Amino acid sequence: MIHTHQAPKFSWSDFSAGLVVFLVALPLCLGIAKASEAPYAAGIIAGILGGVVVGFLSGSHTSVSGPAAGLTAVVIAQIHKLGSFEAFLLAVMIAGALQIVMGLGRLGFLSAFVPTSVIRGLLAAIGIILILKQIPHVVGHDADPEGEFSFFQVDKRNTFSEILAILDDYHIGAAIIGILSVGLLVLWDRSKTLKKSPIPGPLVAVAFGMAVGEIYQRIGGPWLLGESHLVTVPVARSVDDAMKFLTFPDFSQLMNPAVFLGGLTIAIVASLETLINLEAVDRIDPHKRESPSSRELIAQGVGNMVAGLIGGLPITSVIVRGSVNVTMGARTKAAAIIHGCLLFISVAAFPTIINRIPLASLAAILLVTGFKLASPSIVRNLYREGREQFLPFAATVVAIVFTDLLVGILIGLAISIGFVLRSNLLRPLRRTIERHASGEVLRIELASQVSFLNKAVLERALLDIPRGGHVLIDAQATEYIDPDVRHLIEEFKARTGPARGVEVSLRGFDRHIGLDDEIRYIDYVDHETQSQMTPQSVIEHLAEGNERFRTGRRISRDYGRQMQETAPGQHPMAVILSCIDSRTPAELIFDLGLGDIFSVRIAGNITSRKVLGSIEYGCSAGGAKLVLVLGHTRCGAITESVNCLTMNGSKAGEACKHLQFIVEDVSPAVDERVRREMALASPFERERLIDEVARRNVELVIEAIREQSPILRELEDEGRIRIIGGMYDVRSGTVDMSIGREGKDRIVPSRTSA
Repeated sequence: MIHTHQAPKFSWSDFSAGLVVFLVALPLCLGIAKASEAPYAAGIIAGILGGVVVGFLSGSHTSVSGPAAGLTAVVIAQIHKLGSFEAFLLAVMIAGALQIVMGLGRLGFLSAFVPTSVIRGLLAAIGIILILKQIPHVVGHDADPEGEFSFFQVDKRNTFSEILAILDDYHIGAAIIGILSVGLLVLWDRSKTLKKSPIPGPLVAVAFGMAVGEIYQRIGGPWLLGESHLVTVPVARSVDDAMKFLTFPDFSQLMNPAVFLGGLTIAIVASLETLINLEAVDRIDPHKRESPSSRELIAQGVGNMVAGLIGGLPITSVIVRGSVNVTMGARTKAAAIIHGCLLFISVAAFPTIINRIPLASLAAILLVTGFKLASPSIVRNLYREGREQFLPFAATVVAIVFTDLLVGILIGLAISIGFVLRSNLLRPLRRTIERHASGEVLRIELASQVSFLNKAVLERALLDIPRGGHVLIDAQATEYIDPDVRHLIEEFKARTGPARGVEVSLRGFDRHIGLDDEIRYIDYVDHETQSQMTPQSVIEHLAEGNERFRTGRRISRDYGRQMQETAPGQHPMAVILSCIDSRTPAELIFDLGLGDIFSVRIAGNITSRKVLGSIEYGCSAGGAKLVLVLGHTRCGAITESVNCLTMNGSKAGEACKHLQFIVEDVSPAVDERVRREMALASPFERERLIDEVARRNVELVIEAIREQSPILRELEDEGRIRIIGGMYDVRSGTVDMSIGREGKDRIVPSRTSA
């Protein structure tokens, strides 16, 4: 059945989120316009189009677009370079057309190349900038416009000096509104009852600020909020006044190469910001939805063409608006459209009411949002993940705070790439010794990208191989091999290796021109290998295989090749009698390949005439050198047998008609002491007693094999085989092969971890 994803439906949370985003976006649109040396109306127009046009065409549920602070420097530079705002608008239209082409060309995939640590750094940096930039506005120091996010400001001040300036320049009335608004928002966020109410906390904070502002109007004096402490929306007294807000591009500049160069610059910067911000907003979306990035470029392109046509600033996806949107619980893109509609309605119908909103209340909303984005827990988590994650994150944060978004992203990306290159330079290959039944092979595993920088390290590794050795060069995980490295491998395989007595095998080279896969060692048990093995060497081989399994260092095997090589015949080294338990596959537990063992599996690893026949065949006809009876802890068959013998039956015993035959064979291992202690044992003690019975059962099965099979007893007396027992611990993965053996040759795998 194919499950289709059903898009979430519009809800009240979309309207409340759109309303709060509108309140935040309004002063930002005006502030960015002022910081960009553009008309106020240009910022409002960009905000409206970013919400309505881009919001309608976008495939993102949470991203909100509008004029971006990150483009401020680009806008100022292009307006001065082109000589007029009208020529700049033509460049914006060209940028939009280029973005549409980029979207149709599926270039949205570029966002996938930005590492998670850099995206997290972007979010944390925006949070820190919001905190630092809004502190002055919260206390009424409104010397710089909202939306001014640059560290070094045009008034020769910087972010830190602006904060220090509040000691001499603050407004008592605005400060009371701002500080109480922050407290109100924190209270609203921490109270489960208030948080679940249909009225969003930010709206309450704004209403509170407006109410207190009205009280100040009556009190007067130093409490009164001046125009600089309130939102300032352009007021149109008539339709003619409103039409003056629109500015149209200068099409006479269409043949000016500088306009096209400006359009290309805007398109590249705006597209990069959009893709990065889109990825960042998706990361904080609680529903973990993925936005179609190429479609977003098309939507942004249409928005920018319309913006350029009627006098708006360039539009991008904006992380501040998007993060507020997500924080307020937006479920669909209706929230972004609502925010754009409210921007239009506020300017067209209620500008005088909007102009009574204190900036301190809006700053409080952004300040609280900043704390959520720059939570200390994010820094702690990244620090625990290691320097490869933390350093790009930290560099991105610092660079964005002190420069701008794009520069910070590029610096974080450069450091991430530096770690990748360093990893490839320091660890261009991985060397492991693989101990096959036929002998040792040095496996050299190449990295994903092998450049000429790795040639010296690989050459040194090959020349260090002792005479008579065998090397496997494994390129299964390699996507690219530099021609110089490929020629080195060809030369070593054809001439240098043979001259030094080194056998060379290749794997994974079929995709790389000039080299073919060739395995020149035996990675399975053939007749010659089997004949040279002794019971003791088989025991050691199994112990080493279990250690590899337990520590996660299993040998890399080509099962397709083993299938072809073992098809003519088999020469296993051992017969392993184990339980049918799904957790105890002998081939995996001992890290074995096809054709390495005969495997006999039966519940409770008990013996019978048919089991004995299988073991006898494996040893006398098949040439196996070892018989291993393998029990295990927490054995279900042993548990049910003990329950039947000590508790007068079990649910499994009632459901299985033939379980009694297993119980009969296990019963000799359940002595009177066990029966007596089981009746009073705790769950922990019961488990210990059952494991004890499983071990005793292995000992009795070994004795039964020797007693009931003269053939196997004779082979063991002649030293041609060994019959031993083992216990596999299902929790640790360790096999103890000491059952039925003298202490002098007892082998228990090391318990050290890899």
